[in-house]
Amino acid sequence: MDFRAATADPTDMDRALAYQADGPVPALATEKIREELAAHQMRPEWTWFAEDENGEILARALWWGRADSEQPIALDCLQVRGSVADPASVAAGLLAAGHKALGTLPGYNISLPRDWRTAPDGVADAVAWRRKAASEAGLTRAIERLRFEWTPAAGTVGPTGRLVFREGTDEEFLDAFVRLSQGSLDLHTQSELRTIDAEELARADIAFYTDCPGERSWWRLAHLPDGTLAGMAIPSATPYHRNVGYLGVVPEQRGRGLIDEILAEITRFHASEAAERITATTDTVNAPMAAAFSRAGYEVTEIRLVLEAPQGG
Repeated sequence: MDFRAATADPTDMDRALAYQADGPVPALATEKIREELAAHQMRPEWTWFAEDENGEILARALWWGRADSEQPIALDCLQVRGSVADPASVAAGLLAAGHKALGTLPGYNISLPRDWRTAPDGVADAVAWRRKAASEAGLTRAIERLRFEWTPAAGTVGPTGRLVFREGTDEEFLDAFVRLSQGSLDLHTQSELRTIDAEELARADIAFYTDCPGERSWWRLAHLPDGTLAGMAIPSATPYHRNVGYLGVVPEQRGRGLIDEILAEITRFHASEAAERITATTDTVNAPMAAAFSRAGYEVTEIRLVLEAPQGG
């Protein structure tokens, strides 16, 4: 078995694009992959496949990053031919070879229907071998997330006056990130805080959202009318559409319904800029946040299974 990037031969990308994905886990359409390649968000050096001794492609992995990324950010597609007896083994070898060459272990995002565990079309089995392969290649942490979507048909609600939103300095946002991490139900936050302190995590979060396509000028601190900090709202964006980004309420103000006010502010902001779609995600275990999205007119469109390396991996 030969694991390699699609860079050795001029026909490699044509062969990679011609790969006919089978199985119940959705794969990107060829035209969509061409669009990502044209946008420099997928690249030949990030496109890997496994070939048998006859040169037949038995598996394909497609990594994705932003146009200015030096390394890929996520694995978008992983397919192995249905005729392969041990797909987990082939996929694990492909991922390990790719990780070594890329010099990083990007997370693997699998988009799934809400009923994927009980669906009769074999989705659960297809997820199982992918999870096994990812784990063997170092992606041992699994987080299941709900993907929400808002469209203009859901409408917006006006300000109630319970909170006042204003711009803030980098230091003020650093303090807010630190305070919001206390008691967070977000699994990523909880995991990171086992190995780094709250300020380190806050600086990493600020760097992440600063690097996203959204503008720093969009960020807002949320205060009670008397000036007490209540939380913050970070509208953001992906290369494809507007995004909720980050939001939260400081521990001492939780339980008062203020998360609805903050989410409404983000939704109003994006809607005022004619956003046709706003996406958001939250962990399936974060029931309060999921409920807030539902109250705000966001609908679940899929479950996203995120497989990633543990902190320090």
